[in-house]
Amino acid sequence: MEPELHYDDCAWTEQCKHRDDEVQSMLALIILILTLGALSAALCERLKPGSARYIALATVTFDLLLLLPLTLTQPDQTVAVGLSEGWYLYEHYNWIPQFGVAVILAVDGLSLALLLLTLLLGIIAIAASWREIRQRCGFFYFNLLSSLAGICGVFLALDLFLFFVFWELMLIPLYFLIGIWGYEQRHYAALKFVIFTQASGLLMLVSIIALALQHQDSAGDFSFNYFDLLSSGSYARDSFWLMLGFFVAFVVKLPAVPLHSWLPDAHTQAPTGGSIILAGILLKTGAYGLIRFLIPLFPDSLGYFAPWAMGLGVVAVVYAAMMAFVQQDLKRMIAYSSISHMGFVLIGLFAWHSLSTQGAVYQMVTHGLSAAALFMLAGIIQHRIHSRQLSDMGGLWHCLPRAGAFMLFFVMASLGLPGLGNFVAELLVLMGSFLVNPWFAVIAASGLLLSAVYGLRMMHRAFFGKALISRDIADLQPNETAALATLALGLLLLGLAPQLFIDLTQPALDNLTLLINQTYHQMAGDAQ
Repeated sequence: MEPELHYDDCAWTEQCKHRDDEVQSMLALIILILTLGALSAALCERLKPGSARYIALATVTFDLLLLLPLTLTQPDQTVAVGLSEGWYLYEHYNWIPQFGVAVILAVDGLSLALLLLTLLLGIIAIAASWREIRQRCGFFYFNLLSSLAGICGVFLALDLFLFFVFWELMLIPLYFLIGIWGYEQRHYAALKFVIFTQASGLLMLVSIIALALQHQDSAGDFSFNYFDLLSSGSYARDSFWLMLGFFVAFVVKLPAVPLHSWLPDAHTQAPTGGSIILAGILLKTGAYGLIRFLIPLFPDSLGYFAPWAMGLGVVAVVYAAMMAFVQQDLKRMIAYSSISHMGFVLIGLFAWHSLSTQGAVYQMVTHGLSAAALFMLAGIIQHRIHSRQLSDMGGLWHCLPRAGAFMLFFVMASLGLPGLGNFVAELLVLMGSFLVNPWFAVIAASGLLLSAVYGLRMMHRAFFGKALISRDIADLQPNETAALATLALGLLLLGLAPQLFIDLTQPALDNLTLLINQTYHQMAGDAQ
């Protein structure tokens, strides 16, 4: 029995289009605060050295506290945006009306979860950089906060042109973070990162403009509004190629094999704070784009393209796990493990079963926490012993017992230990995808075995066995311990009480399913 649909025939309701007297500026304020904090950090560091990190920490913490109350409320059912309800906040501001461009910001359970992850990991990145970054601190925190502002914009924008603007803006600060504060091959890694992401972003821009032109031909007005374009993708001329433009842009960020080669280099050469942002948040923007834009705009892709996309996910899970096993560089090993675990996201999304989709979103958050912690610990070890090579480690548990305990915890979380959030995420993905394509699910499950092999092998080589470091090494500092403990508590909470997260995100996923069903119904009616 099909669920009853409640929607308006217009692109978005007149109630939302003309809410000037009621509009709230909270969502725009979140981005504005991060932008002003970035400028303040850069300027105040010149006046008082050492102040930039405090300004950055206060800025991100304030933004997080501003957003937290939304988790305790129910979505405002009066904010009926387009064809669906369940949005917490919706803001609409005119920008370039002659070209159909507006500032449209909205937040539902899906984007709220990712915004909270972004701001939490922003605080963790600042804590990891507290003592590591000693040169040009003002410019470093300017770029860190600017990247967070761009990422928050990506999770909030519902105008596709505005989405593209934020999509590009978040990359520029990350280029500087890698290129200035990175390690020995930082310039090569930063340039490779920009080439991959900018080239794929250009493909998405072409697809966005083509969709807007298609909408103008069919509806008579030129618009980049998400809800205006929802029905345009399935009817667009050359819709497969337009869909492919979005798909390539998003899977480069995910990343999926064979478009992944920028990530190991970027992670290896980036400073610790940059690696946390890259692994914990940036990869999730690609998955978010698939959920929010590609699948709803091109719902027929779930029929003819889904098996190919799921196949790419399976290849990423297995191939990247095998590559992680042979790495001698600790950060490079963690980078390949990230590619493997994000492959589960691609599998779960294109299976588009209620279990697998929820599991994919769950994996985005839990992987963000565990990968951020692993990269932070890798940065701590590199800062202590001045090497990332596993061959230079051994017996570190004796001199870094607290770091070793946290590393063991997060390695076990990453390989899917029951009771932690990663286990719930991967279990949901495998259950849902098994009902859609059993063979893909079985092959992907082998990635869990491989992750146990390379994770435990890394622990043995780095922390146990013969001690290779004879000098005394300082263990975790209080700020590092607090940051890692926060991430560990987050994974424990997600593992032991998953219903809290599911209650937050499931309404948003249900609304997306309704949008897709509505488009299918329209296509079927037109075919008749």
